[in-house]
Amino acid sequence: MPRPIIVFDLDGTLIDTAPDLLDSLNHSLAASELAAVDETGFRRFVGHGGRVMIERAHAAQQRSLAVEEHDRLLKLFLDHYTDNIPGKSRPYPGVTEAIARFEDAGYLLAICTNKYEANSLALIEALGLTRHFAAICGQDTFAFRKPDPRHLTETIARADGDPNRALMVGDSQTDIDTAKAAGIPVVAVDFGYTDRHVREFEPSAVISHFDELTLNLSERLIKAASGR
Repeated sequence: MPRPIIVFDLDGTLIDTAPDLLDSLNHSLAASELAAVDETGFRRFVGHGGRVMIERAHAAQQRSLAVEEHDRLLKLFLDHYTDNIPGKSRPYPGVTEAIARFEDAGYLLAICTNKYEANSLALIEALGLTRHFAAICGQDTFAFRKPDPRHLTETIARADGDPNRALMVGDSQTDIDTAKAAGIPVVAVDFGYTDRHVREFEPSAVISHFDELTLNLSERLIKAASGR
């Protein structure tokens, strides 16, 4: 029988990358002579990516943003972020224990993220976690990205996993919609980067700590989804 697989989102799910992404945002804003953003108020935008973060920061300070300037600032943002990996980014509490728990039970592990693949690989490598994942697929790995369900199903295929014995773990509506479209159960963490509570998007389950991502929960959700 094929091994079961858990596919994780990255930013806001496995790793708290907000401090570094916000540092990179403020670095780019300084080039436009804008004030630095407040971390508390802007964490909810981190999951939308650098382009949206720059746009929201300009709107909050009532500054117009031409396309060329937007592109210039995004490059500054990405260069700063890439040059400082892993920075302050760290796994969320309970992540390493959850990885060990599922590896010991014979699960495959993979990452499906809308972060660029090179940055995803660099971050996971810098944190010493690469050996745990059978596949790490970013927004540019394939010709499609979340919420296209093929991003998830092709990540599973690359990891030699079985989509009928798979579980997604994410922190956003995008993750939840992707898993649902693929017919795969999804656990949402409620500590990630979203401006609405993940419960509103009707995931299969919600957890507040990785200690709650148990083998029993995973097996129950996979079994229910397969109709067995």
